[in-house]
Amino acid sequence: MNNTEKIPVVTKQNLIPFILITSLFALWGFANDITNPMVAAFGTVMEISTAKAALVQFAFYGGYATMAIPAALFVRKYSYKKGIILGLVLYAIGALLFFPAAKYEIFEFFLVSLYILTFGLAFLETTANPYILSMGDERTSTQRLNLAQAFNPIGSLMGMFVASKFILVALDSDRRNEMGDLIFTNLAEAQKAIIRTHDLEIIRNPYVILGGVVIFMLVLISLMKMPKRVHDPNQGSAMNSFKRLVKNGKYREGVFAQLFYVAAQIMVWTFIIQYADNIGIAKATAQNYNIVAMAIFLTSRFICTFLMKYINAKTLLMIFAIGAMITTSGAILIEGQFGLYSLVAVSFFMSLMFPTIYGIALNGLSSEDTTLGAAGLVMAIVGGAIMPVLQGSIIDMGTIGSFSAVNFSFVLPLICFFFIAVYAYRTLKIHTS
Repeated sequence: MNNTEKIPVVTKQNLIPFILITSLFALWGFANDITNPMVAAFGTVMEISTAKAALVQFAFYGGYATMAIPAALFVRKYSYKKGIILGLVLYAIGALLFFPAAKYEIFEFFLVSLYILTFGLAFLETTANPYILSMGDERTSTQRLNLAQAFNPIGSLMGMFVASKFILVALDSDRRNEMGDLIFTNLAEAQKAIIRTHDLEIIRNPYVILGGVVIFMLVLISLMKMPKRVHDPNQGSAMNSFKRLVKNGKYREGVFAQLFYVAAQIMVWTFIIQYADNIGIAKATAQNYNIVAMAIFLTSRFICTFLMKYINAKTLLMIFAIGAMITTSGAILIEGQFGLYSLVAVSFFMSLMFPTIYGIALNGLSSEDTTLGAAGLVMAIVGGAIMPVLQGSIIDMGTIGSFSAVNFSFVLPLICFFFIAVYAYRTLKIHTS
C-alpha cells in the first residue's frame, strides 16, 4: 500500500489532457440528469402513462446499447481524439433536434432526438473511460477513474438544477388547484393545446443551449493537441479480443454488474419524483430531493476516492452494495417522508459503483482488449433503458396488495443491488487475480 501511495494518480505531463477529458464526464452527466425528470414532465404535458413516458429512458439508454460497440471499433481503428470529436458531433445534433421536435409537438420525435444524442454519449464514454485509465500507472487506475468520475455528478447537479429551476417550475401543465389536483387534466382541448406548446418550448430550450455548449467543446478539443494512443502494429482482430473477453469471468460478470447498477441508478433517480408525488409533493419541489441526492452522491464520490487509499476497492463495493440494499428496503417499507429520505440516502451508496465496477472489470486486460472491453461496459448502460419502463408499468398499477405500487416498484433496484453485492464478493473470493 505504501508503494501505491507514492505513485501519482495523475502525472504532470498528463494533467491538461486529464482535465479536458474529465470535463466531458460533467458534460454527459448534465445530459443524463436533465433528462431523468423529463419522464414526469412528458407524462403530464403529453398526457401519457408512466410506462410510455419512461420510453424517454428507453431511447436515452438504448442509444448507448446501439452505439457502444461501433464506437469501440471506431476508436480501435483511429484514435481517442477522433472518437471524442465524433461523439461531440452526434451529441450536438441530438440536442439541437429538440427544436423541430418541440415545433411539431411529437413525443416520438423527442425520443429520436434523445436516441441520437446518446449515440454521442456512447462515443464519449467508450473513449473517455479507458483514456483516463491509461493516463498513469495501472495500480492507480481505479482511483484515477473514480477521481474523474467525481466530476460527473457536478454536471448531473447542474442538469438537475436546470430541470428544477427552469423547466419543471415553469410548466403550466403541472399547476394544481387548492385540493392538490392537476388543473391541466380538466381543461378544454384548445386550452391544453396552448399550454402544451408553451411547455414543450420550456423543455426544448435547455437542450438547444446545451447543443451550443457541446459545439464549443468540440471546437476546443479539435484545436487542442492531445496525446496519441500508441497503435500496436501486431494488434489482433476485434473478434479475437471479443473471444478473450467472453472467457474472462471477472470481466463477463462485471458487464452484468454494470447493467444492474445503471438500471438501479436510473430507477432511483427517475422515480424519486413519482415517489414524492405519491405523498403530495409537486414535481418542481420533488426535484429538489433529486438535487440533494446528487449532492450526497458527489460528496460520497470524493470520500470513496480517499478511502480507496486504505481499503480495497472490491471490499468497498461490497459494503456499499449492502448499504444500498438497506436504504432501498427502507424506501419500500417505510411510508411517507421518511421513506423518501431513505430513497435519497441510496445515492450515498451508489456513488462508487459505476467507476469501481468499471475499473475492476477492466483491470488486468491487455491494451489490445481494453477498448472493446470498455465498450461492453458502456453497452451495459442498456440496463437504464429496460428497467425503468418495467418500473413505470408497476407504478401504473396504483396499488399492489397492501403496498403503494410506487413503493413496491423499488423492489427492482433492490434486486439489482443484490447482484452487485454478489459480484463484489466473487471478485474478492473467486476472481482474485
